[in-house]
Amino acid sequence: MKGLIVAVSRSAAYTFSKPNQEGIHLLAGLGVEGDAHMGETVKHRSRVARDPTQPNLRQVHLIHAELHDELRAAGFDVAAGEMGENVTTRGLDLLGLPTGTRLHLGETAVVEVTGLRNPCVQLDHFQTGLMSAVLDRDEHGNLIRKSGIMGVVLNGGEVRPGDPIRVELPPEPHRGLVPV
Repeated sequence: MKGLIVAVSRSAAYTFSKPNQEGIHLLAGLGVEGDAHMGETVKHRSRVARDPTQPNLRQVHLIHAELHDELRAAGFDVAAGEMGENVTTRGLDLLGLPTGTRLHLGETAVVEVTGLRNPCVQLDHFQTGLMSAVLDRDEHGNLIRKSGIMGVVLNGGEVRPGDPIRVELPPEPHRGLVPV
């Protein structure tokens, strides 16, 4: 499985959207250099309030550009980085990857997938109705969260738009993604 990075984004402040960059630097065990969510322990405010010593399983947020396409077709005005992601991909079924998948980004960076992003009400503050647009139900009525995946940086490196993504699946049995 191979994909492509179409955009990279970061914000030093706790903002919902992250401005696109020419490149970002991933730091092993920390996340995106210069991003407000970088660190070994949780940085998302709600998680810090619960327990600031929890490990940061949300160092890097990835969203598939195909979601942006779907949302635009539904009438939303959404572009790369605007939903808070650090890496926007194309050509990979991010939501179908198992926990523990390693994504090789560019020449040296490796991000291990930890789980799903759990969409929050901030999506509706950005654009009314966006939160329900990134939620769905499967044929059994189970909730599907489409707002991307989260990961931790195993190996650092520079990541830029146009860089390839190589997927390394974990050993079987595979575990499906759950919110982290």
